[in-house]
Amino acid sequence: MPYINVKITDEHVSNDQKKTIIKGCTQLMVDVLNKDPATTFVVIEEVSTDNWGIGFEQVTQLRK
Repeated sequence: MPYINVKITDEHVSNDQKKTIIKGCTQLMVDVLNKDPATTFVVIEEVSTDNWGIGFEQVTQLRK
């Protein structure tokens, strides 16, 4: 029963893109580990760029 947690910044990710991420992650578990897609869980968490840092900076600041 794989559990995959995908964290992305909350920058205009469409519902179709999220569906594609879910399908792709699930297919990867099927292809690589022969897992049952019915018991493969994919959770997408959208994180504010204020709450995501790279080095010493917030992503919000880096994007400016």
